Amino acid sequence: MENILRLYRLPYDERFPVVCFDERPCFLIGDVIAGFELKPEQVRKQHYEYAKNGSCNLLLAVEPLTGKRIAMVTDRRRKIEYAAFMQRLVSHFPKAEKIRLIQDNLNTHNPSSFYENFDAETAYELTQQFEYHYTPVKGSWLNAVEMDFSAIARTALKKRIPTKEQLEKQVFACVKERIQKRIKINWQFDITAARSKMNRHYRKVNSANEKYKIKLI
Repeated sequence: MENILRLYRLPYDERFPVVCFDERPCFLIGDVIAGFELKPEQVRKQHYEYAKNGSCNLLLAVEPLTGKRIAMVTDRRRKIEYAAFMQRLVSHFPKAEKIRLIQDNLNTHNPSSFYENFDAETAYELTQQFEYHYTPVKGSWLNAVEMDFSAIARTALKKRIPTKEQLEKQVFACVKERIQKRIKINWQFDITAARSKMNRHYRKVNSANEKYKIKLI
């Protein structure tokens, strides 16, 4: 946790950008009964019955300090999709010496995805582009990209979307708007706050960490 929090406090450096990545499933839901044709000022009504049309996968990367975003929607969630996305991500940071990548410990989120889908030379070169930083177990809240997932869910995914094509249209429109508005992520929770607010967890590791607990007056 402290390693991730340290990264968020680093000043911007285009040679070593900090990028947050994650992916999430998106379910495709369609209507079984078509609604009536709407007249002006009528409220749209939706029948409770729905059809499950499968699912797809949304991959998203965000650079908190600049507001740069890269999104991709795929049919499945496998190593090949992860590898393809990371190859695309690298192309968006041509001046980077190392991309400091914050992600979770999903079994596809590692260099093996590159070696299983590209030749050894390509896989090695791609691996060298990244400096991996993994969030702890049950620590997905530490990944700033979750804020964008929340925004997308509230806007683009709040209604039934029956097809992958329609979902892409909705998601990409939301991501494009956030890029154009240059919405950055100003992460406030730092190491000092963590040691204080989560002090009981620190004390479980070492009782000496009691000193970081804020004393109430």
